[in-house]
Amino acid sequence: MKWFLLAALLCVPTMAEALPEKCEGHLSPAFARAFAADWIAVWNFHDLDRILEHYSDDFEMHSPGIIAVAGEPSGVLKGKANVAAYWAKALKAQNLSFELIDVFAGIKSVSVHWRRPGREVIEVLEFDTACKVVRSSVLWKV
Repeated sequence: MKWFLLAALLCVPTMAEALPEKCEGHLSPAFARAFAADWIAVWNFHDLDRILEHYSDDFEMHSPGIIAVAGEPSGVLKGKANVAAYWAKALKAQNLSFELIDVFAGIKSVSVHWRRPGREVIEVLEFDTACKVVRSSVLWKV
């Protein structure tokens, strides 16, 4: 699996090559693909520090998983530290492995369609002007 990820990453522009000076307006397909490939790769390596590099300090996450794993009935966590604690639990509790299905570029946003065993997901990631994710909305296939 890791060799497949490495081969896939070699076909996608690196984050440094695709990273615009600022994330404003419609984000490029190259940025969206590079972001998604890097994002999936660091999740699959379970590298929480690298995962967190994608996010701003005031990051806000909306996810049905937050209800079950973090016990937060609203399904919303605010602040990188709170989300990091939730993800640390999730990484320990599950052998997470993500597969990238598709990527969509939008206005200051990227949607990543991915799956893990037992779950198909679309995650909408909104960026600040420094190209850090400030808000994420996770949608589960029903």
